[in-house]
Amino acid sequence: MPDDSTEVTAAEIARLAGVGRAAVSNWRRRHAGFPKPVGGTEASPSFALPEVEQWLRAQGKLAEVPLRERVWQQLAGHPDGAVTALIHTGCALLLVRDRPTAWLEITAVSDARMAGVLPGAVDHVLADRFGAGHAVPTPTAAALLPSVPLLRAAAELAAETGARQAFDFLFGRQLDANPRQYTLTPPGLATLMADLAQPARDAARRTGRRGSRTVLDPAAGTGALLRAVSRPTALYAQEAEPDLAALTALRLALGSEGDGAGVPTLAVRTGDTLRADAFPGLTADAVLCHPPFNERDWGHDELAYDPRWEYGFPARTESELAWVQHSLARTREGGTAVVLMPPTAASRRSGRRIRADLLRRGALRAVIALPAGAAPPYGIPLHIWILRKPGAEQLPAPELLFVDTAGPEAAGAPSGRDRLDWPAVRAAVLDAWTPFDVAGRRDPVEEHPGTSRAVPVIELLDDDVDLAPARHLPPPAAGGGAAELVRVRERLDDTLKLTARLTPPPAVAREPVRRPFTTVGELARAGALHLRTGSGAGDGTVPVLTEHDVLAGTAPSGTPNAPAASPEGEPLLLEAGDVIVPVVGGGSVARVVDDATAGAALGRNLQLLRPDPAALDPWFLAGFLRGTANNRQASSYASTAARLDARRLQVPRLPLAEQRRYGEQFSALAAFEDALRSAGRLGGQLVQGMYDGLTDGSVAPE
Repeated sequence: MPDDSTEVTAAEIARLAGVGRAAVSNWRRRHAGFPKPVGGTEASPSFALPEVEQWLRAQGKLAEVPLRERVWQQLAGHPDGAVTALIHTGCALLLVRDRPTAWLEITAVSDARMAGVLPGAVDHVLADRFGAGHAVPTPTAAALLPSVPLLRAAAELAAETGARQAFDFLFGRQLDANPRQYTLTPPGLATLMADLAQPARDAARRTGRRGSRTVLDPAAGTGALLRAVSRPTALYAQEAEPDLAALTALRLALGSEGDGAGVPTLAVRTGDTLRADAFPGLTADAVLCHPPFNERDWGHDELAYDPRWEYGFPARTESELAWVQHSLARTREGGTAVVLMPPTAASRRSGRRIRADLLRRGALRAVIALPAGAAPPYGIPLHIWILRKPGAEQLPAPELLFVDTAGPEAAGAPSGRDRLDWPAVRAAVLDAWTPFDVAGRRDPVEEHPGTSRAVPVIELLDDDVDLAPARHLPPPAAGGGAAELVRVRERLDDTLKLTARLTPPPAVAREPVRRPFTTVGELARAGALHLRTGSGAGDGTVPVLTEHDVLAGTAPSGTPNAPAASPEGEPLLLEAGDVIVPVVGGGSVARVVDDATAGAALGRNLQLLRPDPAALDPWFLAGFLRGTANNRQASSYASTAARLDARRLQVPRLPLAEQRRYGEQFSALAAFEDALRSAGRLGGQLVQGMYDGLTDGSVAPE
């Protein structure tokens, strides 16, 4: 595909220039020379990429298009579609990584000759990596010809970042651009499920196994669960959608580079798992599964006598219980299956007989309630079921572990999409599961009111067999008990006293002062500050400062996206003195990064202003950015939200000494605001704790 055929949308132009989409709309209205649409629709036009680049450079709005953005634009504008282009790119990157010398020889010829030679080379590398019957079709020479410029550019990107990182970036961008086409398993959830599939320490000693060595995902989706497995020897995956199966196979193959544990055997197949199981003879050490929910057409009529229904034939409305039994059927004796489930599967009457048999035979070991926002559908607190394939060793007194991380007291963080504190959720789950898995078969496990409890199976085998954790966990002591309420009251008293001391003095009126102003955009062009946009990327070792954290004045609480899947690619780490401004919402908010927040990664929908301390005082800058009139004139309004263009925010031109005088006042106001927030949180905690204590009898009405 020649470069000049690549088209970009207004949103992609905004990404190239590092501005909001509203700015692109303004450019189209205000500049007659802005490129004319060459495709798309009237509501969503597309533009020729070379013309856009030329215009942006002429206006001083673009120095150079980053290589990764150029590759993405070529991929997104591919005449056969982005998915086909991504499959071609993955095949080429696998060839680049596994046979670099052959790749160099192939690329030393013309595009037409390269397209003719590539299919044979790709076929060999796919066969070497996947064996026979794999999910990745070898593209023909005719199909590859439009992709050759893209493949050359992708190889150049791989030389900079690595083949895995290059493909992860492009694959992640495709997921971000088409979120409704894919069912995603967030990285935090995938890691937790992979951790739960590891065998207990005592069981590992008895079997001689060191972790989950052979792992199956029968509903592989984007491959997130298998990518989270540590040191596997073999990975097996099946996915019904052919294109997604091919992408997942390439993602897993490229993801195996450089892990220091050898290259695992990899088998990825295409097909409907329940109707046409591609691995009928497999018994894996572990099965990880995020199945489709609420499917009626899962094969109920034609699979009535299938031998996998060892615990009962699932009703038409119980597709999830069919996936549970399939997972157990493909697990070795003593192996572990970890399945993500909707909460209704724990209590629907149509599934009570299967749930009862899973309990009686000791197959179901734990039900874990996650906070809302853990995975799609994000508004529902999903469950994780941990199952173990029964074998010769039976539990003398079977128990089921219930864990509830859905409440803030259990998880230690607010719930909601992109706001979960996954390290806290993971710690709460593993702190309950690990002792139960190791010692629960012999000794009682400590109970944690409101969070975890091991319940004898005999107590659960009633008419409903309701396995919802919240129904079987004793409530925690109100507000942590009366003693904790006393401590909260003391902290509230101290905070109110601090608030009183920090209350600003009476305002002194004066005549309005007219000052010369400049804009953030002009300051950025002059080098007085650097302006960057957050991506949410991170390496997993640092938290992410989210939009919610900035608005609520709380510590960084977000979890990172994969670095290569983010718009910027690499995490943007905060430094003390940075000024953070939310992009969406239209509110007057600006936060100065302190030493406690420094080192965190910048999240999405946030802009960072990094002032030169020799030219700008950060508190002075943040204070003037919070002006209501300033925000109003720098905001654009869509049908559902306001969007702030930080480049249009205005700051007065003042000497540095005068800036610092203002900065001291703005810093004092921020401290007062923080104290008010803290007092509000403590007051709310005390009020609710008193209500709970008075109603459950743990606090006397005195």
